[in-house]
Amino acid sequence: MNYARFLNKISQARQPSPIRVLTAILQQSKPSMISMAGGMPNVRTFPIESASLKLSDGTQLEMDSELMKKALQYTQTPGVPDLVNWVKGLQERVHNPPAQGSGGENWDLLITNGSQDGICKSFEAMVSPGDKVLVETPSYPGTLAILKPMDCELIPVNSDKNGLDPSDLERVMSQWAVSDCDIPKLLYLIPNGGNPTGHGLTEERKRKIYSIAQKYNLLILEDDPYFYLQFNEPYVPSFMSLDVDGRVLRFDSFSKLISSGMRVGSVTGPNPILDRIALHMQASVMHASCLSQMVLLQILNEWGYEGFDQHVEIVTEFYRQKKNICLKAAEKHLTGLAEWNEPSGGMFLWLKLNVKDTYELITVKARERDVLFVPGNAFQVDATQPCQYVRASYSLCSEEQMNTAFERLAGLIKEEQSS
Repeated sequence: MNYARFLNKISQARQPSPIRVLTAILQQSKPSMISMAGGMPNVRTFPIESASLKLSDGTQLEMDSELMKKALQYTQTPGVPDLVNWVKGLQERVHNPPAQGSGGENWDLLITNGSQDGICKSFEAMVSPGDKVLVETPSYPGTLAILKPMDCELIPVNSDKNGLDPSDLERVMSQWAVSDCDIPKLLYLIPNGGNPTGHGLTEERKRKIYSIAQKYNLLILEDDPYFYLQFNEPYVPSFMSLDVDGRVLRFDSFSKLISSGMRVGSVTGPNPILDRIALHMQASVMHASCLSQMVLLQILNEWGYEGFDQHVEIVTEFYRQKKNICLKAAEKHLTGLAEWNEPSGGMFLWLKLNVKDTYELITVKARERDVLFVPGNAFQVDATQPCQYVRASYSLCSEEQMNTAFERLAGLIKEEQSS
């Protein structure tokens, strides 16, 4: 893999921050090391001495003064070392990232401010004005918000009830020869519990997509915050677990499993790409919140990998039940008025309404009836085009609320059809 092909001029021009380098050296140095180099504040001036955390199962975790000092101080840009190692162990256990070349292990991991931060910095490291970027459609609006102002050309690749369609990816890519200078180089997708569709890729499709990526030398950006919220087991293997070239950049998040407010995610992938993202972090956020990282680390250390698995099972079962309730409510109120497929994971139901366009119906009329959905055009590359779809999230609503919401939506569809 020639990773220089994927990096833009700004990213390749970034240089390490000498202060950030000193931070890493200081944290790894011997006790005898005397430092008058860093600009770290003295932790003795911080007002927080310690903290106690009570988990939902009653477990009490104590963060004593020594742990709190670490939590309140600057840390290394890649993340708190013990947390980085824990998450790397999880990745090895679940995804088995590739190791190639005489140097052996060639992948690494960064802790980011949620996976969104990692996605944003990755695109900023690799996309130049005029570049063509392949985007699964419908797609996550947060990613579209990153890409649309970047003066690049977004090329939609269609998906269906089984996720991104490999035949459409091949159709799109067949327009170029591998040697063409303007050939797309990046493919972005959500492989499990897709936002907004709730759909997931089968292993067969993943292998076909990966083969096409090899054929046209694409880097796959695997945005997978719902990996652990797959409703069927065993899990469909990730792109990273299928990777033999080092052409997958994977984004994970603890937001859906432990806390969205902590803002802790990770990006895993080839060292040459991660090095550039880390330099961007040095120049912007410096590192993800150390306090959030240390709190998360205490929880993960308490659980271990087996405890983490047990927590995941509890969370997944919660959303599985929510999904079933949502489907039951949809069948009761929307049969004949809309179409949908059962989500394979995540927290969304993607509804195709029997109307020409949902934008005004959802943004104006539904709000007047005190019910909120997201109109499908928000998930399109071209948001100005008519769209029949609506995203409904079942994560927070009770059974009664879901029934009421779909009853109101059904009334609006009937009114739209009659007019």
